[in-house]
Order: sequence, then structure tokens, then C-alpha cells
Amino acid sequence: MSARIPPGAFAAASTTMMGTIVAPVVAEPAPRPARTRSRPRSRDGLVLLAVGLLLAAALFGAAAGRWTPASDTGYWLGVAGGVSMLLLLAYPLRKRVRAIRAWGDARPFFLVHMAMGVVGPLLIVLHSRLEFGSLNATVAFLCMALVAASGLVGRFLYGRIHRGMHGEHETLANLRKEAVTDTAAMRDLLLLAPEAVARLDAFANRAEAVGAAGLAQPVPFFLLGFAAGRERRACAAEVRRVLGAIAATEGWSRQRLERRVARRLALIDVHLRCVQRLAQLAVFERLFSWWHVLHVPLFWLLVASAIAHVVAVHMY
Repeated sequence: MSARIPPGAFAAASTTMMGTIVAPVVAEPAPRPARTRSRPRSRDGLVLLAVGLLLAAALFGAAAGRWTPASDTGYWLGVAGGVSMLLLLAYPLRKRVRAIRAWGDARPFFLVHMAMGVVGPLLIVLHSRLEFGSLNATVAFLCMALVAASGLVGRFLYGRIHRGMHGEHETLANLRKEAVTDTAAMRDLLLLAPEAVARLDAFANRAEAVGAAGLAQPVPFFLLGFAAGRERRACAAEVRRVLGAIAATEGWSRQRLERRVARRLALIDVHLRCVQRLAQLAVFERLFSWWHVLHVPLFWLLVASAIAHVVAVHMY
């Protein structure tokens, strides 16, 4: 499936030729319907930072703790971690068991699934203190670490193919429609920042080529978001330069200038994100399907190894 955005799409949004522009008409962009937009890269960065800090705290607590896995403190930390891991089943059961669907919306189940996927492993780290006295304990811990790491990867992929962390599934048709809408909203930029328009058009063509190559060229594919950020900064500089010159000529206040700059930068930001998602969607959908095939067996391997560990602890 092609993520094609017609070449020169930004120029087609206006019948005014760049070479005939004499004095830009600085009109405010027309109001647009509100749309829910996620910022996956910044959101993922915050999640990874939070998980990293929690893991560092758990490792520090495990190193400084005076308990052992067999002590009362260690035992109940293990119980709490095991219960947390069992709660991970709430979300998949809610999707598959009809009776549980009547308990309410899926969002709370999903949030519990994500939270317990972090809390459970951290409690197990505290429980074990990274001291493994048996083979079954080692296997159970490694399975848990694999499932936790797989869960973080799945969260990254899920956020790329859904609106928000529990929104509707993106489709190429919807993204193409939004890209056209965003292109039409850029017609005021054509009159006041033609260099920015040219950069946006060029980025759309590069994104299409990157999306078509997919994982055959993984570095450009996964760095497309950084490329979009670079284009946003370049376009922002051009818009500020042009509007700054107009503001100086027409005597705008600083507040008026910043307001008009901000509105145009918002349009650019939304459009670049839409173009990026359009180029990457098909590949992320395929990666997510592969991830699911791997993650489910890993989870059931974790359940089996955890049961074996609990049985061994209480028998011996």
C-alpha cells in the first residue's frame, strides 16, 4: 500500500504562483476541527525515563536491603510481585471472555496491564536481590525480564498504530485524508514562507520513499521522526524570519507576532507528524503482529516457570 502524497501538493493548495507574489497577505489560518494527537516520541521518552528511574531505585533497594529471598520481607515481596504479574492477565482475559467485558470499558484493564508490567518485575527484583540460589529461580527471573522488555517494545509499537494509548486503530485511508486536509491548511504558508513550503513538500516525498523501503533501510525508517523534527525547526526559523519582517513593517505587537507564529508552527507540527505516521504505519503494523507472536509464548513460559519456582520453594 502506498503512502503517496502527490508531488507539489503544497503548491496545489493555492492558485497563486510564487513568482508573482508582491505583498504577502497575512491571514489567520481558518479554524480546524479539533483532533486528538499523540506525541509518541516524547511520550515514549518520558516512559523510558520513569521506568529507568524506578529500576535504578529497585536495584539500589535490592543492594542495600538486609533481607533475603527466604526471609519474611523477601517472601512477601515475592508474593506481591507474583500477584502483580497475575494481574497482567486481566487485560487479555477481558478481550477474550465475554462475561468480563460487561465489567466496563477496556481502558482501566489496559492501564492495569501496563502498570503491573512495570511494578511486578520491580518487586521481583527487590524479592530476589539478584541472588539466585537455584536453576528454577534463575529461569523464572530471566523469563520475567524477557517479558518485561518485550512489553516495553510492544508499548512502543502499539503507540505507533493507535491514536493515544487506547484509541482507535489508525488506517492508511484516515491518514491520507488527514494529510490532504493538512495540505489545504498550508495555503497561507505559500503566501508568506515559500521556502518552508518547499521543505515540507520535499519531506513528504522523502518520507514516502523511506516508507516504501521500510525495514530494508532500517536507519532512515526509525530516524524519520528526527528528520521531521529537523524540518520543523528549519520551517519554524523561516516562518519567524518572514513574519518578523512583516511585523517590523506593520508595527505588530510582540504578542500578535508570537500568536501568529504559534498558529503556523502548530499546523506544520501536525502535518509533519501525519506525514511521518502515514509513511511508517504499514511497517509498524507488521512489526506489531510479529511482536504479538513472540510475546504471548514468552508470557506463558513465564507463568510456567513462576509456578515451578513457587512449588519448589514451598516443597523444599
